[in-house]
Amino acid sequence: MLSYGIHNHAPTHNPTEEIHMASHSFHRCLLPALLLAAMLLGGLPRRANAQHWQLAWSDEFDDTGLPDEAKWGYEEGFIRNRELQYYTRGRKENCWVDGGVLTLRARREQFPNPRFREGASADDWKGSRKTAEYTSASLTTRDTATWRYGRIEVRAKLPSGRGVWPAIWMLGAPKARMGWPACGEIDIMEYVGFQPDTIHANVHTAKYNHKKGNNKGAKITVERPYGAFHVYAIEWSGEKIDFFVDERKYFTYENEGTGPDAWPFDWPHYLILNIAVGGSWGGQKGVDEEIFPQTMEIDYVRVYKRSDSP
Repeated sequence: MLSYGIHNHAPTHNPTEEIHMASHSFHRCLLPALLLAAMLLGGLPRRANAQHWQLAWSDEFDDTGLPDEAKWGYEEGFIRNRELQYYTRGRKENCWVDGGVLTLRARREQFPNPRFREGASADDWKGSRKTAEYTSASLTTRDTATWRYGRIEVRAKLPSGRGVWPAIWMLGAPKARMGWPACGEIDIMEYVGFQPDTIHANVHTAKYNHKKGNNKGAKITVERPYGAFHVYAIEWSGEKIDFFVDERKYFTYENEGTGPDAWPFDWPHYLILNIAVGGSWGGQKGVDEEIFPQTMEIDYVRVYKRSDSP
């Protein structure tokens, strides 16, 4: 995890400035009240309160090399959405940890497709490509950790440029048995490079999903999310899921009480971090070949449970 310095400067007492010191003391007393009032009025971002949340799992990325295999696995190959990248497994050119940061990198390069089949039809988009034009990485906790409810937060700096499609998201653990979208999908952060200052949150269920054209979601303007780190988070309970950027809530998906077709979020989900290239959404405006390589940097991943939960 990146480290940050906190500097406390004690005021210097000067007996010749008693009036100024009295004024300073008054403002010190008044400031907490003003801050509280601003928070109550929605003028300042709300922060996850340590009194309510208890850290249950985290990766601060303090080692060097490949990601911790006790916490992370990989998706490998051409996976979804007719995307252009081949996700590699344990390849340092696409994924590494150094200096307190996890880096995922999408590269423009020729990479052999081991699942290529001679004579495969063009409709077989995974098997008909002899080589990939791009490589990238997709990390997942599918086989290492899943969670049901809690606060999940990721501090990240995004890639940029037309054609990139990074995401921080979750899938329901029963996916292999139930399939998508019945398993549930929670998109904590989605970003497409042709909308450079927009962050998206989305939820997909059997009842509400993009194939039906009725998926539930929202978007928020974040200037240059590729130029600085931001915290992308959800707070998830049995009643609702709230979505945040830097503690500013911009979307809530509520349990409507009609069952798992609309609310498949009472079972555990696992986390995925990835950079896609092109595909059904990321490639809608084409792909700028000149922007690569592109990286997503992740300072930390933290999962909290409520301190009053069993």
